[in-house]
Amino acid sequence: MHDQGLGSWPARRARMTPDAVALSQHGIDWTYREVEERATALAHALRERGVGHGDRIAYLGLNSVHFIAVMFAAAKLGAVTVPLNTRLAPPETAFILRDCDPAVLVWDAPFAAVVDAPDVAELGLDRIAVGDGDGADGSRLTDLYARGGTEPIEETVSRDELFMIQYTSGTSGRPKGVMLTHGNIIWNVYNVLVDLDLSSQEVALVTAPLFHTAALNQLFFPTFLKGGRCLIEEKWDPAHALHLIETQRVSFLFGVTSMYLTLMNAPGFETADLSSINVTMSGGSPLPESLLRSWLDRGQMIVQGYGLTEASPGLTMLRKAEGIAKVGSAGTACFFSDVRVVDPMFDDVDGGLPGEVLGQGPNVTPGYWRNESATAEAFVDGDWLRTGDLATVDDDGFLTIVDRVKDMIISGGENIYPAEVEAAIHSHPAVAEAAVIGIPDARWGEVGRAIVSLKPGSALSETELIAHLDGRIARYKIPKSVIVLEELPHNASGKLVKGPLRRAYGAPEWSEPSASGKESS
Repeated sequence: MHDQGLGSWPARRARMTPDAVALSQHGIDWTYREVEERATALAHALRERGVGHGDRIAYLGLNSVHFIAVMFAAAKLGAVTVPLNTRLAPPETAFILRDCDPAVLVWDAPFAAVVDAPDVAELGLDRIAVGDGDGADGSRLTDLYARGGTEPIEETVSRDELFMIQYTSGTSGRPKGVMLTHGNIIWNVYNVLVDLDLSSQEVALVTAPLFHTAALNQLFFPTFLKGGRCLIEEKWDPAHALHLIETQRVSFLFGVTSMYLTLMNAPGFETADLSSINVTMSGGSPLPESLLRSWLDRGQMIVQGYGLTEASPGLTMLRKAEGIAKVGSAGTACFFSDVRVVDPMFDDVDGGLPGEVLGQGPNVTPGYWRNESATAEAFVDGDWLRTGDLATVDDDGFLTIVDRVKDMIISGGENIYPAEVEAAIHSHPAVAEAAVIGIPDARWGEVGRAIVSLKPGSALSETELIAHLDGRIARYKIPKSVIVLEELPHNASGKLVKGPLRRAYGAPEWSEPSASGKESS
């Protein structure tokens, strides 16, 4: 084949196991042959619309087998997929579309209000509807499957070429488009397969958004390469996920903290049959030790990894063999990746002191789309990627993520790492989830404030939580105030986000009765 990239994977898999089920959604199965046929037909149809090498194809929709087909079709042409965050407001979506300048926008019916909003509509993009919605010229994806050709696409695509642009969340300004090459993702898949014993019999539950890098590159692509089956779900539903695990014999899971917490609290979890699960994987943020041990009680070791979109995303993995002894750690570097922990002068730190994590490897992005200044700022010492995350390294080389550099609280000259405080808060049996933010303080400059949600039927006062922390962490680290909410905010991937909490509760004078009835100040 001329195509050495990801667009060739459906054809390569179809010639090995054509009748094996690749994708399942809503009770409908697509075999590997059918994935290849649909991706090829769609590639022909897109080529007829003028899509070619290097052009961008944006996709706005929930998890779907059609996203997989669009992604592979684009790759066959040497085009670039741009998955859009479905939770963005129309002006935010419009900014990304202007930035990536796609040749085509593929969209699903639930997002008609977004594509018809003035900010997006005025761009005049060529549009293709996934479901019942109309494209700009009435085009529908299902029609293009039927009209497309069947001849194999013979486009020369190298692994160094761009495969996807994934936009960052924009928490520190405008979103930046992370460029990921075919090679970046392929090497990341290799890292996953070295660390995890996956087989062609895997049944992967894909519920985290595919527009984020973890669900796509840590779960979907490794399963597809091995010839397993992916259950594609539009969104996370813990009760339904538990049902699928039992009835479909799910063997491969990926989730973030909030997903595992809600699954653990779903009715029937304690007696559910989890024996089919081979790998339970997590990323995005450190898991509370109490959550890890609750899953261990059910015979499941959650394999934790550390990474970021710019690394496709994996940099480290805590493997099953060390999972108990190194609980709470992010593990050691993946096989084809390297990490360093450095001080502000970019010298390696030692003695267990915290420093910024740098990452390197063939899975690391070449930079940001049309943003040379951001690319230059992201790399030091040649090709070492600055992650913005703080970590320590123990004598055995295991990495423990302390916090984001920007999240660190400096109180009276002492550094406080919210992740450490949050881990201590999670040890209280009433706490479901916790976030710690810094607020201004006249005496100390800055102090911590804990914002927590509680498990169903639980109550917790500020006094009780602070007393619980006394003796578990140093007193200067203990938050000076506590706010109890029904739930904490999350992004589309289920990861807790602190921006809304800082905006709502970051002022020292904030005061309102908490959910427990105790005044929190």
